[in-house]
Amino acid sequence: MLKRMRTWLVAIGGTALFLVLAYVFYAGGMQLTASSASPPGGSSVALPAASAAPPPPAGAHPESFAGIAEAVKPAVVNVATVGPAAGAGPRGLDPYREFLERYFGEGAVPAEPRQSLGSGVIVDQEGFVVTNNHVIENARMIMVRLGDEEEYEARVVGRDRATDLALLKIDARRTFPAARLGDSDALRVGEWVLAIGSPFGLEQTVTAGIVSAKGRVIGAGPYDDFIQTDAAVNPGNSGGPLLTTRGEVVGINSAIFSQSGGSIGIGFAIPINLAKELIPQFKARGRVSRGWLGVAIAPLTPDLVKRLGRATRDGALVTEVVAGGPAARAGVRAGDLIVAFRGASVRRAGELPRLVAKAPAESTAEVTLVREGREQTVRITLGELPERPRR
Repeated sequence: MLKRMRTWLVAIGGTALFLVLAYVFYAGGMQLTASSASPPGGSSVALPAASAAPPPPAGAHPESFAGIAEAVKPAVVNVATVGPAAGAGPRGLDPYREFLERYFGEGAVPAEPRQSLGSGVIVDQEGFVVTNNHVIENARMIMVRLGDEEEYEARVVGRDRATDLALLKIDARRTFPAARLGDSDALRVGEWVLAIGSPFGLEQTVTAGIVSAKGRVIGAGPYDDFIQTDAAVNPGNSGGPLLTTRGEVVGINSAIFSQSGGSIGIGFAIPINLAKELIPQFKARGRVSRGWLGVAIAPLTPDLVKRLGRATRDGALVTEVVAGGPAARAGVRAGDLIVAFRGASVRRAGELPRLVAKAPAESTAEVTLVREGREQTVRITLGELPERPRR
């Protein structure tokens, strides 16, 4: 079923009312998706807390989400951008432009900059806002509107296409309400969660659901590690927070599976622990620096497990070594099976890129590998992953 569901990255444009009309007529396949998530480098940061409602008893259905919503909504913003001329949406089409041209004639829309509507969450009282990279990418100007309808211009402090995260700074000398960041690793499947954002431009919309799954890989990027939720998430929710019943942000809403463009109860959020790791790097250099090993890898198939005489499918099989790269200089060969990186076991091949990305460039890493049935450890000085990954 999911294989038949296409996922597209949509920059949401137009006014709130017009967005609703456009999507009603355009509901032939629009989908909100974006890039993905999981841990590249950096260290966690302690951020100011916003007041939050007391949590309900463990495992209980909360009587009301009102207290949580009231506490966190002041820290949730609407993000509007002005960027290049429209025309870069799915299939090369902007839904706003196609709607007008389809129903009002060709050439009805002049080639003007367009507005994109998304969401964001203030994570620092100085006015730092976390949102999705796809919400602000290529924007010439960014405006954020708070729940009290105050509007401010914002600038990009840093962004990362690989994880679809971005950090903005509101240009204003005042103290802002900030949300409290939680621990997405501690999140459990089945927990109640809330999403707050601007679906179809309808600001400060609150929806509720549960955590449906964790660690989802949806093919959005090399660091997929999404939180899946059935809380209603729609176009315009991108960049807004996913919250626990303690009022803590545990995810940044980023993507949905949908055939119609609306929520079908399968939404995805980037774990907040990833954002906490990237925020210091955004502030320090405006981008993310990741370690680079210089290998191509593949998972072990049942047939390979038998041929290699392994008892499990744990590990990442090296299929290619980049000439002159860090792994090649350390003597790693195609056919080696990497089973641990810096002391962390590699259970599945997809875990290795995330572990390597978290390690600082130019640092030395001990890599445990199996070659011809024998386990050995090599020390590798990591390179820095280019913005367009080579391997």
